[in-house]
Amino acid sequence: MQEHSTSVLKSPEFPNIIGLIAELNEHSAFGQFLHLWESIIYALIVIALLTFFAFHASRNRKLLPSGLQNAAEFLVSFVDDFVCSVLGPKGRKYTPFIGTLFLYILALNSIGLIPFFKSPTIELSATFALALVVFFYTIFIALTELGPLGFLDHLMGQPRGIMAMTLIMPIFMFVVEVISFLVRPISLSLRLRSNIFGDDTILALFASQGINGFLWLLPNFLLVVITSVIQAAVFSILTLVYFSLAMKHEDGH
Repeated sequence: MQEHSTSVLKSPEFPNIIGLIAELNEHSAFGQFLHLWESIIYALIVIALLTFFAFHASRNRKLLPSGLQNAAEFLVSFVDDFVCSVLGPKGRKYTPFIGTLFLYILALNSIGLIPFFKSPTIELSATFALALVVFFYTIFIALTELGPLGFLDHLMGQPRGIMAMTLIMPIFMFVVEVISFLVRPISLSLRLRSNIFGDDTILALFASQGINGFLWLLPNFLLVVITSVIQAAVFSILTLVYFSLAMKHEDGH
């Protein structure tokens, strides 16, 4: 009875090749290794694929681009225009990071739509790692753009005059800002993981219903594709907003 209830509570999911190999070798060190590093393996596959496409898009570049080079240049131009529209011309140096982040998360979300593959972003450890990268990079930008004292002043709400002399308001603002900073990686990671996990679970649930669920599988599959793009864009846009906040007081916006 206990085993039956456990299986009922377990969320349905599509089988993936690494997981199947791990199950076949579950009593060996190799199987345990695959089970432990399953999401990392798929993330490395994504990195290899993106590297492959980037290499082929940048080789034999022509003055009049076509094909993969044309698509790559359009994407770079679009991301650069968007980043500069938010951060200004000096934000161009962050375009490679934002663009790479968007493509990487999009690929992580989408690889699970390939039969016998898995989206690493259904694991909280993967999304939290991405959020931590954004978290520390934001702090780095704030320290670089504002300086240590400027960053501290920013966290205190830039108190001036009587407000600075009271100390109560600056300390209160400091506590609020620090809590806000610490919550960011948690909210970023949970938002991405929850949406991708929910989408994969819905597809697996319809697929498990056989022919009855097949009619709902295709429209939901298209919806999941759109959601994968949206979630990658939301993560990247929020990252850009955090960068903007870190630079805000120096720019005087």
